[in-house]
Amino acid sequence: MRVGRHQKENIYLKQEYISYLQSKNLAPSSIAHYVRELALFLSWIDKEETQITKPDILKHLEYLKNKRNLENISRSRVLNSLNHYFSFLHKEQQINVNPCAFLKIRGTKKTSLYRIYTTEELQQLYDNFYLLFVRNYDNSHIPKNQRRQSDLSKQRNAVILNILINQGATTKEIDTIELCDLDLMNATLKIRGGRKSSERILMLEATQIGILMNYLQNIRPQLLEYHTQENEKLFLTLPEYSKQQTDSPNLMHVFKPLIKQLKEIDSNFLNFKQIRASVITNWLKVYGLRKTQNMAGHRHISTTERYKVNDLQQLTDDISKLHPF
Repeated sequence: MRVGRHQKENIYLKQEYISYLQSKNLAPSSIAHYVRELALFLSWIDKEETQITKPDILKHLEYLKNKRNLENISRSRVLNSLNHYFSFLHKEQQINVNPCAFLKIRGTKKTSLYRIYTTEELQQLYDNFYLLFVRNYDNSHIPKNQRRQSDLSKQRNAVILNILINQGATTKEIDTIELCDLDLMNATLKIRGGRKSSERILMLEATQIGILMNYLQNIRPQLLEYHTQENEKLFLTLPEYSKQQTDSPNLMHVFKPLIKQLKEIDSNFLNFKQIRASVITNWLKVYGLRKTQNMAGHRHISTTERYKVNDLQQLTDDISKLHPF
């Protein structure tokens, strides 16, 4: 069967559109979702893609609400999918105006409020962890051939926690830090960007220099002994107790026991997202919105603005304590 010129153009545009989405570092599942929603929309509307207008988009959203009974959050995802496509067409100069521009469905954001730690409370959380699980930890219940690994893991985890509460990094970002990212001479730490965050360079606190220097000189070389080859990551994994060496570069499995230990120390502790939320909320009070956005690695200012809700909630709690009636 002969393929017409218009069909060839559509095939070309679809391939280019997928390349466009891939250039945005989107997850394969997200790309598949966007392409699927676009196909459903194009099969619904009886119109050339380049002729679609804002009323057409609104009509489709209304159809999704009334005929398919989609909630606002689901319709918002569809709108986001279509916005990606028409942004692509606009970039390719196929259309003059993106019909999805400035459209927004209200009532889709579910704000998660955490119990926010002050800077002093975060430092106290670290101090308590170090005292209980590093300096004064009783390891007599651990078999003698496993005590060294246990001690090394706890000292490494203390350094990880120190960066989490001072630099507000995510657990995934902690796993990507390499030796070259740490500059003790200039007291800086580079946090590498990811799919949802931007690269940034953050200042180290004066109290962190000694902690990191001790880790580099005394702890990390011992951790490296358990690896079969040189590893450039700042934080190294340890093998299972039944094994002598490890090839695993992934650090993510260490966070689960660390969360459990922190919950033993503080019943208010939930997860590491709570620590990051606390750090960013505290930054907002000191540095303002725009600088906090850069320090947190947020690509959009709206992401940083959401943390103002935590600040407002903290203020409400303080008022309730001072004026309970």
